Amino acid sequence: MGATDDLLGELQHVVREGKATADPAPYDDPMSLYEEDPNVRVRKWLQGVWRGRGSVTPDFWRLHFVVLVEGQPVGMQDLIGDQFNTFGTVVSFSWLSTDLRRQGIGTEMRHAILHLAFAGLGAVEAATEAFLDNPASNAVSRAAGYHENGVAWATRRGEPGLMQRWRLTRDDWIGQQRHDIELLGITECKETLGLS
Repeated sequence: MGATDDLLGELQHVVREGKATADPAPYDDPMSLYEEDPNVRVRKWLQGVWRGRGSVTPDFWRLHFVVLVEGQPVGMQDLIGDQFNTFGTVVSFSWLSTDLRRQGIGTEMRHAILHLAFAGLGAVEAATEAFLDNPASNAVSRAAGYHENGVAWATRRGEPGLMQRWRLTRDDWIGQQRHDIELLGITECKETLGLS
């Protein structure tokens, strides 16, 4: 579901309680999920989402979705397009409450966002990254059909580390496309993003 203020309000307790963090930490993200003070953490997380909403242009956008399990908000899955009209490439970013990890939910989240990217928005390829010492995140990418695509440096909590880069082409996605995912509001979404 799109990250409405109501859903974000229901999800705040997960962020406040520190259940949005991971070990090892993912790369530094504008949502600042690693602030020590719970109130600052929630505020910066909300500001990151709101900033994403307010800076949508045809050249750059970040779509924020709240993940629901049995009707309860438990995490987020984002889709980012940087010069999408030129390259057709998207990047994903996600987090899931610590008490629901290792149950296959992360893989389901990734399949859903890839369906939006390829079937809904017409992406040419999808990319993602995870630190080399984050086997769970890298396993989700591998399970979703991505191929390793080199490494890159990034920071987490201000410290440098090597990230495994992943790439999934449209052809590879079509070969394993799911047919049990329904997309709603695609026409309106594409109009907002400036996609033809």
